[in-house]
Amino acid sequence: MHFKNVQQLTVGGDNAEAYWSYDSKYIVFQRTNPKEGLMCDQIFVGKVPQKPGDKFEYKMISTGKGRCTCAFFTKDGKHIIYASTHLGADTCPPSVDRSKYGNKYIWPLYDSYDIFMADLNGKIVKQLTHSKGYDAEGTLSPDGKKMIYTSDKDGDIDLYIMDLKSGKEKRITNTLGYDGGAWFSPDGRKIIWRASRPKTTDEINEYKDLLAQDLVAPLNMEVFVANVDESNVHQVTHFGQANWAPAFFHDSKRIIFASNYKYKRGFPFDLYTINEDGSSLSQITHSNTFDAFPMFSPDGKKIVWCSNRNNGGTRDTNVFVADWEE
Repeated sequence: MHFKNVQQLTVGGDNAEAYWSYDSKYIVFQRTNPKEGLMCDQIFVGKVPQKPGDKFEYKMISTGKGRCTCAFFTKDGKHIIYASTHLGADTCPPSVDRSKYGNKYIWPLYDSYDIFMADLNGKIVKQLTHSKGYDAEGTLSPDGKKMIYTSDKDGDIDLYIMDLKSGKEKRITNTLGYDGGAWFSPDGRKIIWRASRPKTTDEINEYKDLLAQDLVAPLNMEVFVANVDESNVHQVTHFGQANWAPAFFHDSKRIIFASNYKYKRGFPFDLYTINEDGSSLSQITHSNTFDAFPMFSPDGKKIVWCSNRNNGGTRDTNVFVADWEE
């Protein structure tokens, strides 16, 4: 077992996408909990307990308006970036009526999402994206100078890399399908992301039809890796179903990701490790539930992930942290 000293950081609600600060001391995450008046995701920051028994205390950084997603610390540890719909409306954007689509798992691509930078008191200091369209899923390079994010502003769901200082950016994926959830490798030389690639005429038509309604059904996703200069694009996984939430190990070679490929019904999700060439697949979690969003701390000592385990039979998803042992 690779996890040692497992700690559950949150209790209750839906907590997800917990990501480390560069100094490996804090995490930023999104949280929904109607019992607390949090009707849709807002962004929170907390210091990870240094020893067992220490309490995990966290505070809200986002505005409390609209829906938020995908937060990430800046290099200086004094700011975060996150996506929010608050410029569109103070209220939560409408959820998708999945019954219209055969109860498929469908994500809304709210066109009011933009990416903002805020200080740790919640004050927005900069708006990073301004396009009419979905701009979200932003993470930063190891040197803190570049942001990779997902947008549908050019007609497909693609990845863009932006220089934070100048705002100049470049679209780096051009293949039909959803490209998202991207990260830089710790050495800054590569990017890793999840992609759906509709192949048949029916799949392509369905993808385009949903996209025209600002929706995507990412039921089939595989892990891709490329160099930052867009060279050497290659598919790492070929398992079918949903292989997603990939992140590199500290060595920038091995990869951890979440997948449901073993289960035809699409559940549970487990964490797996794999080499960049697709070899040495190893299953890490066996909790018979949902385990996803793994991220190693920048110092390589800890791992944070989100899970439905230990939730008393509810649908709650919580944030867990553990020491990582090879």
